[in-house]
Amino acid sequence: MKKLTKILYGVLMSALLVSFISLTALANENSTTVTAATALQRLNDGNQRFVDAKMLHPDQTTEQRIKLASGQHPFAVILTCSDSRLAPEIIFDQGLGDIFVVRVAGNISDDAVLGSVEYAVEHLGVTLVVVLGHKSCGAVSAAASGGEIPVHINSLTNAIKPAIAIAKTQKGDLVDNAVRANVSLVVQQFNNSKPVLAELVHEGKLKIIGEYYDLDDGTVRPIN
Repeated sequence: MKKLTKILYGVLMSALLVSFISLTALANENSTTVTAATALQRLNDGNQRFVDAKMLHPDQTTEQRIKLASGQHPFAVILTCSDSRLAPEIIFDQGLGDIFVVRVAGNISDDAVLGSVEYAVEHLGVTLVVVLGHKSCGAVSAAASGGEIPVHINSLTNAIKPAIAIAKTQKGDLVDNAVRANVSLVVQQFNNSKPVLAELVHEGKLKIIGEYYDLDDGTVRPIN
């Protein structure tokens, strides 16, 4: 009986040791933060692979899927349009668990979008937020055209109207200028969003940038 007890005790202690090692490894993984500069470089490198048709399709294995079942650690947040022509995981050549994506027509921001971004930044430790607009955005085009718009779509176009007003003062294509202005306004909104995003930006722990995706050549470029 004593021998059996010792065996059971040994098995129990081994199980506890394995659990402790697993939890320690997870804690270490959670404490590892990818800097904003490194995150941006990973996105840039991935987009270049996409443009060159040399995609690696990383982190898309069965092993990666199983690993992610216990938690996620994305290295960047991307707010972009719902347009089917610019899936972030594809145009940045990333895989499961790599980027935290928020998509809504016109890449506008509301409380739900802002809350999603805050969650990724505050709870998942992401240090880079990218607001990504794109060429020939339908939502921006609808806002620029005016006229009667269905009530729910109107909630999108109303959010884009400040960008339309800015674009009307600029030379060049109205819609394209409005796309860029819309991205810049959302970036500004995020930078000033208290208490979470604004404080982290002020402390140098978070970087928020605007970028533009060209449907024709597949490139992603910064919006100044």
